[in-house]
Amino acid sequence: MNNALFTVDYNEMVIVKDIDFYSLCEHHLLPFFGKCHVAYIPSNRVIGLSKIPRLVDVFARRLQVQERMTKQIADTIRDKIAPLGVAVVVEATHLCMSMRGVEKQNSFAVTSAMQGAFRDNARTRMEFLELIKLRSARPGLREPAGYACLADE
Repeated sequence: MNNALFTVDYNEMVIVKDIDFYSLCEHHLLPFFGKCHVAYIPSNRVIGLSKIPRLVDVFARRLQVQERMTKQIADTIRDKIAPLGVAVVVEATHLCMSMRGVEKQNSFAVTSAMQGAFRDNARTRMEFLELIKLRSARPGLREPAGYACLADE
């Protein structure tokens, strides 16, 4: 985090979403990749926004399992700035599921780590989940905005 910690009087949710990542499964030595969404509620310090994707990269660049990576991101933010709460959601496609074993090309895994206010307060957790809104059936694909069905005209 270096010197990117700032003291502020702000206690509303901070979210960085749709952070692309690429990692390598430590079990199969095959890639998994997708999107990471990170939120926290500051108590008196915030992190420079660009540090959050860098933190995701730090953990994704290791031989990794998705569940551990999700928790490591949340724990690091908790330890560095002691926020009122931290939430991390990771959605990823695993090539070990797509190209070998069960061979399910359209499946993806979603993991979450909810701490503090995100674990204890259902309204806070739901606000976060609504704001990140998993908008597609596959990570990386988004519904086109502003397109109307031609049959509706």
